[in-house]
Amino acid sequence: MKRSIRVFDAGMTDDMRPALLFAMGPPPEVSVVVPTYRRPRMLTRCLAALVAQTLPPHAFEIIVCDDGCEPATRDVVADFSFRARARGLRISYIAITGTQGPAGARNRGWKRARAPVVAFTDDDTVPDRGWLEAGLHAMRGGFTAVAGRIRVPLPRAPTDYELDAAGLESSEFATANCFVHRDMLELVGGFDERYTSAWREDSDLQFAILCAGGNVGRAESAVVLHPVRPARWGISIAQQRKSQFDALLHKKYRKLYRTHVARRPPLGYYGIIASACATGVALVADWPLVAAVGFALWFYLTAELVRHRLRSTSRHPVHVAEMVATSLVIPFLSVFWRIYGALRFRTAFL
Repeated sequence: MKRSIRVFDAGMTDDMRPALLFAMGPPPEVSVVVPTYRRPRMLTRCLAALVAQTLPPHAFEIIVCDDGCEPATRDVVADFSFRARARGLRISYIAITGTQGPAGARNRGWKRARAPVVAFTDDDTVPDRGWLEAGLHAMRGGFTAVAGRIRVPLPRAPTDYELDAAGLESSEFATANCFVHRDMLELVGGFDERYTSAWREDSDLQFAILCAGGNVGRAESAVVLHPVRPARWGISIAQQRKSQFDALLHKKYRKLYRTHVARRPPLGYYGIIASACATGVALVADWPLVAAVGFALWFYLTAELVRHRLRSTSRHPVHVAEMVATSLVIPFLSVFWRIYGALRFRTAFL
């Protein structure tokens, strides 16, 4: 699908915008790209943290890529841009039609960036005041890209969804907090836009940089807070759809996938499916003993899955019920989407 894009300084009136293209001044040190999709309140919180950076306002710019083309989002950016312009900080807005996900939105953003370094974060993060300074300092160490530190605050008894989101804290390279030389983005072509969900597109960029001869470092002092967004009951069922993109990443970077992402397929899920199928076949064939053994194995493996998901999470009755109900279908959905991804991207992947 061909996408149309509208770009302007969100604080400018229509008759002032053409002159902006010819009078932007010297380029900044770093361009911050923020993709967003219909979350104006979270974007407001993120932009408030970005405009308060300790880096001088003239040394960076902010580019908001609106993948939802929502008037409320445009108004938020316009308000921040109007107030920031007096300080010498430029905030731009890109309206992207033909929604395709954050990978495509980030590509439109960094291609409009004027700085030699591009910083990526998300609309639901809260960067520390020294985030940009710390990231640039790390980049001066000779790295092609660096990944900052992500903090995910959790309650004492988190839900399974919250604990899963906290995995960002141990991620090697996440677009919620990373810095990349623009030249490298040009070399590798940026993000692969086939990742239409927020899943594995960051690892894909990391692996592309490594394969292109770049080096990826850490910037532990560059910190962003990533509060967990509220989620509806049973959200883990919908999340299984993302598994299809594991197949694409595996196809492109098989060795790196096995060493950095997953050493082996989810054998427990396959065991649950195999035992359930064996039980069904045995019942149809009137083999009661085989059916009993198959059911016992299915029950044991499913109970282990529930126990694992509850091991470090909330024991509230509603949450326990959610874990039991979703664990009955997650193995089947996860494997379905993995096979779907293998067929879609034409690769051997289980």
